[in-house]
Amino acid sequence: MAYQSLRLEYLQIPPVSRAYTTACVLTTAAVQLELITPFQLYFNPELIFRHFQIWRLITNFLFFGPVGFNFLFNMIFLYRYCRMLEEGSFRGRTADFVFMFLFGGFLMTLFGLFVSLVFLGQAFTIMLVYVWSRRNPYVRMNFFGLLNFQAPFLPWVLMGFSLLLGNSIIVDLLGIAVGHIYFFLEDVFPNQPGGARILKTPALLKAIFDTPDEDPNYNPLPEERPGGFAWGEGQRLGG
Repeated sequence: MAYQSLRLEYLQIPPVSRAYTTACVLTTAAVQLELITPFQLYFNPELIFRHFQIWRLITNFLFFGPVGFNFLFNMIFLYRYCRMLEEGSFRGRTADFVFMFLFGGFLMTLFGLFVSLVFLGQAFTIMLVYVWSRRNPYVRMNFFGLLNFQAPFLPWVLMGFSLLLGNSIIVDLLGIAVGHIYFFLEDVFPNQPGGARILKTPALLKAIFDTPDEDPNYNPLPEERPGGFAWGEGQRLGG
């Protein structure tokens, strides 16, 4: 019975969020079981472009380090905000969501050539958090029960938390930068006088991912509690 409930809950996760989160968990499990090593996964331009180890363009987004606090922290935020984006502003627009993944991954890979980062998954998570926070500006957040702020400040709070933990903030800055570029091109510039929508999802992606039918049993996460945990709770103003 518990298995069936867990299976149903898993299948209710929207497809892109389910696929990406599952890939990250399975990659980490494979490393923990010593089936593969991080040295086979990390971003290395020379190995990619000279030795044609193309898989590194993807695997460097799937590994968040060994199982521990940092891994769990990133997985929780990745799952929550990726899912809420897919169920919220990208509801019924799976192809557009996939295109955001591809666009963000491409920019991070490009910038990664200059900042010497070997794993970009955390930056990708910050990008998702940034886009969600800018599209939900009136949601009030609570971080560890100590700090109250509105959603657009969440990426910066997470960067400050990384700094307190002694981590490099380059990863967070990269995620914020790419998230802002996407948000500006998709949400801001098209609404400016003389502006236009530059980012257009290819028809091929729409043909593959967009389906006209919607599952009547679909159960989205309640967006009025976007964090879901003591460090990321939130509620809408006036709620």
